[in-house]
Amino acid sequence: MEYLGYFGVALFFSSLLSMAGTGAAAAIIPSLGMLGIGFNLSKASGLFAGLCTSTTSTALNLKHKIIDIRFSLPIAVGMLLFSPLGAQFSRYLDVNVVKSIFIIFLIFSGSMMMFAKKELNVNIEKVWIFALIGVGVGFMAGMLGLGGGNILLPVLILLGIDAKKAAVTASFAIPLSATVSFISYMTFVHIDWLLITAVSLGAVIGGIIGNSMMYFKLSSDHIRKLVAFILYILAIKMSYDLF
Repeated sequence: MEYLGYFGVALFFSSLLSMAGTGAAAAIIPSLGMLGIGFNLSKASGLFAGLCTSTTSTALNLKHKIIDIRFSLPIAVGMLLFSPLGAQFSRYLDVNVVKSIFIIFLIFSGSMMMFAKKELNVNIEKVWIFALIGVGVGFMAGMLGLGGGNILLPVLILLGIDAKKAAVTASFAIPLSATVSFISYMTFVHIDWLLITAVSLGAVIGGIIGNSMMYFKLSSDHIRKLVAFILYILAIKMSYDLF
């Protein structure tokens, strides 16, 4: 029955956050921790779930040829190379330090959804800047057990990249970084494959439900504010448990 609960958590957050246009790992990971799952195993579960939910989007984007390879590839390569390094780095950090960084990320991500503007007018053309973005995002994502979309999207939008282009780029990079990060976590985390299956299945079904719900008359702004509120609550609960 406990695995049904893990499935339900992933289903709920994936449904909600997919309506807001973002991945669910940021909410799934602390929620699993609150249910008694170890932090590293929670991160590995969130990674695999993100891999499953993002692969379909990537395949569709490639099929329809809407990915800007010149822009996306340097970011994807940077994330691919440095996300497993971030995962291994977290292995040697005190778990409370990693949790503190995760709390900061939850507050940052929630604030981006609550307050950030969607359109800026900045034009970035240098390939090395794209690669540097991938390096930084990949390392941080690997350390926190995220596919990277929750970090990459706000960064790109802050830099003035069109929101749609940023989302397509994230969908291209996430499966690559999530795969190598998950493999990296497998080297030092005992994987509960039943847990992984339950969470991933819930995330995939939730993503389908969330994307379907977007066709109804739901206010995107209200959904994003609700998601931000939930991320703040998770940050407060993690802070309470930590301190």
